[in-house]
Amino acid sequence: MSGPPVRVLYITGWMRSGSTLLGNVLNELPGVRHIGELHFLWKNGVLGSGTNSTCGCGMPLTECPLWSEALAALPAGGTEATAHRMLALQGALMRTRHTRDRLAEARGTRPAAPGVAELLDQSAAVYRRIAARGGDRLVVDGSKCPAEAAALLGRSDLDVRLLHIVRDPRATALSYRSAKEYIDPMSPARSSGYWTGFNLASELVGTAAGDRYLRVRHEDLCARPRQTVAEVLRFAGLGDEVPVDESGRIPLGVNHTVTGNPDRLRRGLTQIRPDERWRTALSPADITAATVPALPLLGRYGYPVTPSRRSGTPPTPANGTAHPRTADTPSPKADAHTAARRGIVAPLWPGELW
Repeated sequence: MSGPPVRVLYITGWMRSGSTLLGNVLNELPGVRHIGELHFLWKNGVLGSGTNSTCGCGMPLTECPLWSEALAALPAGGTEATAHRMLALQGALMRTRHTRDRLAEARGTRPAAPGVAELLDQSAAVYRRIAARGGDRLVVDGSKCPAEAAALLGRSDLDVRLLHIVRDPRATALSYRSAKEYIDPMSPARSSGYWTGFNLASELVGTAAGDRYLRVRHEDLCARPRQTVAEVLRFAGLGDEVPVDESGRIPLGVNHTVTGNPDRLRRGLTQIRPDERWRTALSPADITAATVPALPLLGRYGYPVTPSRRSGTPPTPANGTAHPRTADTPSPKADAHTAARRGIVAPLWPGELW
């Protein structure tokens, strides 16, 4: 492809971690387009077989001027036949369990599996079209699929930066506990099993990405929005003034996102603030069930093994590294043995399930 590589900020990690909010904040900057979760363009947008499938502007995605033009410009077209083909390739090639394979291909240590280039060509074509329609400085993709992130690192026509967002697994467990229109319910243990698997896979990709990888915490975004957004802007190569005021408020306009938290449809002044309802809304048993599968990564991300029922989490250093475990903090190994004796069994690594 001619011209400079399209710059893409690909957000990875587990769901319900604040990617929609952060993407819409970045969307307020000139030359930046937040496109939501592009991975679900085919299922939700073209086929309309998923939930929460309208464009962020409020229109059916295939009727949105931006997306109808982008779909028409794709190499294989934006037809239902193309959508079914892309869904089949995603299922065969881009599940979490495929992350190591896609990473090896991106590094050039093994030939790409049949279909990988075809699938990525469609994504790259979307990025180029979106860049030409207002995203010339940055396209933000919040798909959160580690295998896809790994594969995209190998594209010479894209300048891909990986932003890994993490959130306390007890908070995401609360979000998944009850059925919503756009997500199925999930037990706290299962949610945290996925949390661990997706974050481990994201870190694996980050190791290969080197300085094209940054990890931030949802809690830091909410507690210190200006500082966290400024860090993300520097990482993305943007020198803009942070669009969030000192009190954490930002006026949000129209966006063109594919899927994501339904809050993406809201407009007007938005207040960014911490949400730690899980500390009192989850029972002690649910907190334990959500904690055990996440033990391998809790300390690494600065989350306590035994959380307080009061609001507040320990601060994370500016460089995103975790606090070292202190002598009075139970070891993950010890907690795992205790949980096993109580009959709590962590689910399989999500790569075996998703």
